[in-house]
Amino acid sequence: MKLTRYTKFTGDLSTSFGLDDLMQALSDFLLNSGFQDPFSPFQNMDGEQTMDDLREAIRQALESGDLLDEDAQEQFDSLPEDQVEALIDKIVQRMKDENFLNAEEPAEGQGQGEEGDGESSRFEVTDKGMDFLGYKALRDLLGPLGKSSLGRHDTSYEAAGVETNGSSKQYEFGDSLNLDITATLNSVFAREGAPTGNGVLNLEYSDLHVQQADYQSSCATVVLLDCSHSMILYGEDRFTPAKRVAMALSHLIRTQYPGDTLSLVLFHDSAEEIPISQLPRVKVGPHYTNTREGLRVAHRILQRSNKDMKQIVMITDGKPSALTLADGRIYKNAFGLDPIVIEETLQEVSRCKRAGIMINTFMLAQDFALVQFVQKVSAMCRGKAYFTTPQNLGNYLLMDFMSRRQKMVN
Repeated sequence: MKLTRYTKFTGDLSTSFGLDDLMQALSDFLLNSGFQDPFSPFQNMDGEQTMDDLREAIRQALESGDLLDEDAQEQFDSLPEDQVEALIDKIVQRMKDENFLNAEEPAEGQGQGEEGDGESSRFEVTDKGMDFLGYKALRDLLGPLGKSSLGRHDTSYEAAGVETNGSSKQYEFGDSLNLDITATLNSVFAREGAPTGNGVLNLEYSDLHVQQADYQSSCATVVLLDCSHSMILYGEDRFTPAKRVAMALSHLIRTQYPGDTLSLVLFHDSAEEIPISQLPRVKVGPHYTNTREGLRVAHRILQRSNKDMKQIVMITDGKPSALTLADGRIYKNAFGLDPIVIEETLQEVSRCKRAGIMINTFMLAQDFALVQFVQKVSAMCRGKAYFTTPQNLGNYLLMDFMSRRQKMVN
């Protein structure tokens, strides 16, 4: 349902809507993964995030009728071309001023070709803009699921803490001094008898009792994201929904599980870790799927972590088809499920299992041989395998993440 937003009327169309609404309208453009969708309003853009493309995307958002109210839309439709350009420039400046994006105009003479054509400067989404897109993705994914408990990670253990569960224990050195007054006084009275009325209590160290709280663990998560070329083949964009889910997971962890860590690893012909803030700019890469190298990079990241729980969340649609050899060369087999590649990949899964790392796999394809491989991976490391679609990926992944946080860890 479209909301009505009331703001002070200034007569300036550039301030007649919220930038959060504009960022939502531009999200497909800002998260472009290289997929050529014939039904996308941004299909004619080169996807290089130039200022010219941004201005054109803003123009299309204004013309769509979803951003402005009826009066403002009527006013916009009556503007001559030069005033439309001036309006778009004001909106871009407003996005810069409110720190949703960074952009630098080219210096005079820069980017001039032989024919004198200037090259448009590029822009990038700021951390604030990235965080907002993550929040929107999280709200869109979890909104239809109803009320959810988003607490921290419960375990079956207890510890002295502030959030009590009704029980108490004798104080031990190192416990949080959250005294259970009732239990402490009962201990004194049981030893000394009823108070004498002189206002003095003989309190001993053994009388001290502290409130018990459920011990809540922390978790280190690595999102292992397939960015091989198959993620945008077969007439379907699988990569952009995967990016949205990774951004939503990042926002969820940062806001609801502040003791957790989240890392992002991309795998294709090889694999590398990138900052979460770079995710909106990521596009699909080479053609092959080096699952084993992605697991190795994720394993190294988690080895450096001191969190109680460690997990890999792998999002992929392809069979392992590449392997990094000892000398650094890449062995490739485009048909996938090569015995050499599969054996080395499963050995890496086994190493993750021995290190106590759980691997949960979210598959965006249902090829029979691929299903068998994923089920074997899940069985080896006691993880889960979900065979889903780009449209349902977020619901499966986020609800799985939260439900495991709410289960008892033995």
